[in-house]
Amino acid sequence: MENIMDYKGIEGKMVVSSRVRLARNLSKVPFPVKLDEERANDIIDKVFNSCREDESLNSLKDVRLIENKPQVIGCFFEKHLISKELIENFSKTAFLVNDDEDLSIMINDEDHIRIQSIVAGLDFKSTYDKCLQVDSALEEKLTYAFDENLGYLTANPRNVGTGIRGSVIIHLPAITEANQLSQVTKHLNDFGMIIKPVYMEDKKCMGNLYQISSEITIGMSEEDILIDLEEEVFKVMTKEFALRKVSLDKNRIAVLDKVYRSYALIRSAMIISLKEALDLISNVRLGVEMAIIKDVDVNVLDNLVMRIQPNNIKLLNDSKNFTDKQIDIERAKLIRDTLNENK
Repeated sequence: MENIMDYKGIEGKMVVSSRVRLARNLSKVPFPVKLDEERANDIIDKVFNSCREDESLNSLKDVRLIENKPQVIGCFFEKHLISKELIENFSKTAFLVNDDEDLSIMINDEDHIRIQSIVAGLDFKSTYDKCLQVDSALEEKLTYAFDENLGYLTANPRNVGTGIRGSVIIHLPAITEANQLSQVTKHLNDFGMIIKPVYMEDKKCMGNLYQISSEITIGMSEEDILIDLEEEVFKVMTKEFALRKVSLDKNRIAVLDKVYRSYALIRSAMIISLKEALDLISNVRLGVEMAIIKDVDVNVLDNLVMRIQPNNIKLLNDSKNFTDKQIDIERAKLIRDTLNENK
């Protein structure tokens, strides 16, 4: 699939990551919700063995959730490698992941198999290609539930057909501040897509990070679904860019003050909550994206967003008993050290 966008400059920096996910089920086997632990573990063994027997997949690390500590499982979730459903049914679930953690295979989620790839920036081509390679390799060893008229059969009827979902995590501070998220939501809904906050507290988005996802899985090819999604993401980026320009033109001093004040505070804070950290990182990221701040790599900020999550803080410090205050102190230290190291 060809990338339809030649995105450069500010537009290209707004997208944090792209993800493609393929949902598959084994033929003549009940969906995971109907499986007891014995049958669920049989499926885990089948998928694990299929990967071990394939040269292109045998380097993947296999992980049974039941064999891991809660904070380790929490880290996998905070890195977007696994879903809440996988955690909630930890005695019946597992996953495989590569060393770069940009490819994972979830087992006994809502479906028997969910293949996903996540990469930085707007890049559905490489994510789709990675998923497709895994899908083809597994299909040679496993028999998928497939109907010639409907396509791939899934536990949720909304995924029947291609079983594909594409999504991006995108930074939208100007759209949020201008209260235009409802307009963006309606437009995306009209094209069979949804937008939702990545991080929420008290029903409000933290860090101005949103996930835009495709919803259509039938009646179109996998490639066309991703092309349409990429087109709509580009429209959202164009709107965000226009609103940023208006804000900078009309309130330049206020924008610069917010960016520089946030940068100074986050580099010196001794204790910081997750919400405050995400919001300050958003302001600094805005400064980097608009070339106001030139000595910070946007990839460092994106990496920080995951590393400052509670379970990652606990694992980094080898402590499962940290209080909220201790987490906030260690979070501030991690941010200070990271930004000062990468100047």
